[in-house]
Amino acid sequence: PGGKATAVIREVASTLGLTPERGVKVRLTGPAVLSDEEFATVADGAVLNGVITLLLVGLVLWLALRKARIILAVLVTLVCGLLYTAAIGLWLVGALNLISIAFAVLFVGLGVDFGIQFCVRYRSERHASRNLEPALLGTARGMAAPLLLAAASIATAFFSFLPTAYRGLSELGLIAGIGIIIALATTLTLLPALLTVLKPPAEQKPIGFAALAFLDRFLEKRRNWIVGTTLAATILGLPLLAGLRFDFNPLNLRAQDAESVVTLLDLMKVPDTSPNTIDVLKSDLAQASATAEKLRQLPEVGRVLTLESFVPKEQDAKLTLIEDASFFLQNTLSPHEVDAEPTPAETQAVIGKLVVELSDAAQTRRLASAELSDVARDLDSPAAVQARRLASVLEPLVNAPPAALDEAQHALIAPLRTTLRQARHLLDAERVSIETLPPELKKAWMSTDGRFRIEVMPKGDGNDNAVLRRFVTAVHSVAPEAVGTPVFMIEAATTVVKAFLQAGILSLLLIALILFVALRRWIDVALTLVPLLVAIVVTLESCVLVGLRLNFANIIALPLLLGVGVAFKIYYIIAWRSGETNFLQSSLTRAILFSACTTAIAFGSLCFSHHPGTSSMGKLMALSLLTTLAAAVIFQPALMAATQQQKRLA
Repeated sequence: PGGKATAVIREVASTLGLTPERGVKVRLTGPAVLSDEEFATVADGAVLNGVITLLLVGLVLWLALRKARIILAVLVTLVCGLLYTAAIGLWLVGALNLISIAFAVLFVGLGVDFGIQFCVRYRSERHASRNLEPALLGTARGMAAPLLLAAASIATAFFSFLPTAYRGLSELGLIAGIGIIIALATTLTLLPALLTVLKPPAEQKPIGFAALAFLDRFLEKRRNWIVGTTLAATILGLPLLAGLRFDFNPLNLRAQDAESVVTLLDLMKVPDTSPNTIDVLKSDLAQASATAEKLRQLPEVGRVLTLESFVPKEQDAKLTLIEDASFFLQNTLSPHEVDAEPTPAETQAVIGKLVVELSDAAQTRRLASAELSDVARDLDSPAAVQARRLASVLEPLVNAPPAALDEAQHALIAPLRTTLRQARHLLDAERVSIETLPPELKKAWMSTDGRFRIEVMPKGDGNDNAVLRRFVTAVHSVAPEAVGTPVFMIEAATTVVKAFLQAGILSLLLIALILFVALRRWIDVALTLVPLLVAIVVTLESCVLVGLRLNFANIIALPLLLGVGVAFKIYYIIAWRSGETNFLQSSLTRAILFSACTTAIAFGSLCFSHHPGTSSMGKLMALSLLTTLAAAVIFQPALMAATQQQKRLA
């Protein structure tokens, strides 16, 4: 949106000669420029990254499904479901925001999982029955229960975001929850219909990973060791969670080498130009002055301004000094008689004389008693160097044409006249009071209802999170009603974290209740939720170990972790309850593995984005998918095997 304005500013700067060739560098920042450069950063390499990601996702789908017609059916079902969800979501909330738009990420990740689960089971049934319709009926009977239970649990988890105070997260929960219901409906209706129309060929080979039979034997043999080691490592790593941090500074989510960001960071180093200030409103000037004085005593505060800050102190003494200076400088700044303007020849003669005098002063004039070493040292003194430099600049003007002389005179004399005019104005000072301040200035510091504003600036780096947090805490200890950008950032982060904690706890409780209603045994509920909790905790512990902070962008990966995680665990617990064993070589693990790979590639590719926020989202998504896959494929089968052994012993 700011492209045209930016282009005009740069064009005007170039026209005025404000270019690096002339020693001037013009840099732009502000909301419009920051937004433009952020979109440019996100788009940088996005097309290439998207093409590569699409090819890799296509490869994984091919490895999982092996039939182009089946892949086409899955993709059509996914796109239709996404469009239905987007339409209903827009109808419900009116407009998407930066948080709620993440429903697309969640829908694709979970929708493709439903599609792969259904189609891998279909391939297994098709290998057994050879005919299309019996295979679809067998798939529907086998997958209806796990998909329905998974969808109910995931949708409940997303709907748990509705009561939170964070609007973006609440809307995300609403749209994503509806999206899961739509994904289930399209998987059980549209997908089988497409398979019926497309008629993929029969399966000639059994579906599964027969080569992983040795891992099944290893899990069976070492089940207690795997369970014990995993739980011990997870519990021992709990102290790491104390080091988990939420980066509330949105500037850290932008490309740090962008001109607008670099310029803003430079401005933040100067208290007068830093946007990270805090404002306090008081009902009258006396209260504002008293509060400002308390704030000045805080070590975290660098500077405090009020309307009184623009009224000079000790005006009587200063006015006397200004009056004396005006008396002595009056004839110099405003002479009664002024000589006639010199001719170009006279000007060049004076310049030539000045060049000679500067050269003599820089090279030949020395004290008679000076030592030789002192003379050599004087030749390199700052005064001598500046004299030679000025002489070299003026010397070409001695024989310059009139046009060049006029240009030089304009460049040198015009600023001098401005300076002299400013000096005359400064010496014509009057007593200043709040009443005599310019109305434009008073409007910025005094409201129409008579309240007075206090502006508080931090001491230290105004972009450092620790500095800002201490700054806000200190200011709130004096003025709890204080507001401003740092306050907004910290309170927004607190709201987001509380919303996720509230929604996470509520969703786990509701999922546990749904699982108990469906499974009827608390031990089976525990076998489903314990691996999920392990995956969540290990993901957060890993974030601390690798130095990955949570932020407003990557925290969206946590609902995906919850959704995919609970789905994988439900698939295994349903299969285990039906008597299945040797999970790693089964078609179920094939579906789960390729589903996780598809989602990991689709969103893990965001790691390579030039945009720091998008990149951090991709990193956390890839990490969370890795942990939830390990918890589902390795830890949960070992945990179920260990539980089965205890039952046999009992």
